[in-house]
Amino acid sequence: MTRLMLALLLTAFAIGSAAAQAPGTCENKAIGKDGRELAGAARTAFLTKCKREACAPKAVGSDGKPLKGAAKNSFMAKCVKEQA
Repeated sequence: MTRLMLALLLTAFAIGSAAAQAPGTCENKAIGKDGRELAGAARTAFLTKCKREACAPKAVGSDGKPLKGAAKNSFMAKCVKEQA
């Protein structure tokens, strides 16, 4: 019984750490040219740009045409907010 509980516990930690390292997230891509993590204003600017670029292709109306004007602004604001 204790072996089963230990196995379940280790599996839970392995899955949790793998989920925390989602490879496609902007936070994981925030690495400078020297291979170190970005910090401060550079990180903030990178994250803002990354989230905006991730949302841009999704800004399509129900008719399949790209959104424009206020509809696009509203969609982009909501999408960027959800990315956080």
